[in-house]
Amino acid sequence: MIQLEAINHSFRIGQKGKERIVPVLHNVNLNVRRGDIVAIVGRSGSGKSTLLNLISGYIRPTEGEITVSGRKVSRLTEGEWADFRLGNFGFIFQSFQLIPSMTAYANVELPLILKGMGEVERRVQTLSILKKVGLEEYAGHYPSELSGGQQQRVSIARALVVNPPIILADEPTGSLDSENEESLLTFIKELNRESGITFLIITHDDRVASIADHTITLKDGVIA
Repeated sequence: MIQLEAINHSFRIGQKGKERIVPVLHNVNLNVRRGDIVAIVGRSGSGKSTLLNLISGYIRPTEGEITVSGRKVSRLTEGEWADFRLGNFGFIFQSFQLIPSMTAYANVELPLILKGMGEVERRVQTLSILKKVGLEEYAGHYPSELSGGQQQRVSIARALVVNPPIILADEPTGSLDSENEESLLTFIKELNRESGITFLIITHDDRVASIADHTITLKDGVIA
């Protein structure tokens, strides 16, 4: 489902002519199988977020090749990446990243608008996903009117609404209390079992990592 081959990545820091190169990832090779839950763990600065940004196409690897769903993606243009990302990935973030001026319904509907889906079909699909995450009755509420756990469920609904084969999650429980964390982890396991969605989860939380089929540890940019 996701394959990384000999990935090296460095950032250039400083003004032009006075730049210094900071290596972040070193010869990373990784295979994620379809339908697996994979956790990537490691200390802050170990390269976890860089790895996620490479897989999702927000940055390009300095060296190496990335293949997602059978397609080599490292050389896609920005436009090609935007289309590919919309059709293949859902995203769950620690900070939820909901648009505060839009209702829960509108936040979830947005990816379908970007895909060019018709209004009637959008409504059916959006309400169906909100019902799936238990928030159908909160469709008209704004993020500020929802609890942290409810906001995270809206973000999950937004990730699910385009039926992506892969969900990338960056510290998805970082803003949740223990009760909501447990509820979210149970829901992720159910989604994985029922829909076969592949999950790649960045986390420093052992409880989150415990639900994974495989755990990968990054240390100083190297898979330990």
